[in-house]
Amino acid sequence: MTRPIQFNNHPFRFLLYLEWILLAFAALTAALPSHSSRLQARFPELTICSLMLFGLMGLRLPTRNHITKILYTAAEIFLIIIIDFFGGRTARIFPFFYVILVTRSCLIFQLPGRLVVTALSFVLFLITFRRRFARIVLSPASQERFLFFTLSFVLVFGLALLFVLLMMNAVISERESREKLAIANEKLRQYALQIENQATLEERNRIAREIHDSLGHSLTALNLQLETGLKLWQSNPTKAQAFLAKAKELGSKALQDVRQSVSTMRSHPLQEQSLEQAIASLAENVQRSTGVAPICQIHLSHPLPVEISTAIYRIVQESFTNICKYAQATEIKLEITKIKNSLQLRISDNGIGFDLTQNTTGFGLQSMRDRTLALGGYFNINSAPGSGCQITATIPLSRSLVTHLETHD
Repeated sequence: MTRPIQFNNHPFRFLLYLEWILLAFAALTAALPSHSSRLQARFPELTICSLMLFGLMGLRLPTRNHITKILYTAAEIFLIIIIDFFGGRTARIFPFFYVILVTRSCLIFQLPGRLVVTALSFVLFLITFRRRFARIVLSPASQERFLFFTLSFVLVFGLALLFVLLMMNAVISERESREKLAIANEKLRQYALQIENQATLEERNRIAREIHDSLGHSLTALNLQLETGLKLWQSNPTKAQAFLAKAKELGSKALQDVRQSVSTMRSHPLQEQSLEQAIASLAENVQRSTGVAPICQIHLSHPLPVEISTAIYRIVQESFTNICKYAQATEIKLEITKIKNSLQLRISDNGIGFDLTQNTTGFGLQSMRDRTLALGGYFNINSAPGSGCQITATIPLSRSLVTHLETHD
């Protein structure tokens, strides 16, 4: 069971102001003189003080200690009884004290407590109502009309209390829902910031490792070639020239690695491009690097959401990078298809493969796995030495997107 709304003061100030206005009219009625002794307040000062205290109690509503809530409600009932006994016409004209009691109980108690206070309010109203008219003597015809009026008034007042209870429950539920939604939105915003920061950190780590593994080795080898070429320049110019040529080749490779690292740093790799166009550009880079043109089969009838397209692009980019560096493949296949309520990406090559038991925690593979899992998908990789490699990423699609794609098939 959820806890009630935690407020130090009255949560609905307009209700508090309305209570004060009604209580002010009741106090004015108690203070004015009356021609009938039965309608005149016997102790107007006590009645007015009770009304003032009853109104001031609305400024501070107990919401934590259960015993305090009960004592608070008991004090309200006690004040209402005092007003009823000593208020004269004030209690007769203004039976709304019970409405205020029910309203405040909705702000203090949970549903069982609200029902108990509402039922108690109705019972107290019946008791006081009966006491007021118990001594009235009427003719049989008048008594029948009076009885009908009395039953109608009691029924209407009971329905009014029930309506107030239902209305306050609806208002409080709506307010709690808005507060929970605001809290959830704030948590989602914080989670989004954390995920964004985590993604940025992972991307930086990836680029750092990429620079260390590729550019670092290339520059180290380049430095050795240049040192050797300088040493042999005087004694053996022909051999030194070969070392310099090798150094130039390594420099070109290092430049290519820098460009690739810079390319991966782009926050929006699909800017002004469809997924098919972006993957085609990656395939062209693979062909320039290895001489092997990847076979791309993309079966999509409608653009995908940006988060899915970006994840697929990054997975394809990482896969092609690994193939160019390590696979020594002569055939590369890529296929993207929609299967039932999911999207499946499959990338395979006939390269040298690798042992999964020795290379399952590499940064590139982990990055692809994380991107797939972040979208609630499933990532799988099959490879063995000499048997090539196959990567499969299955990403679920929302129902609305699936319906939209099916209508365009």
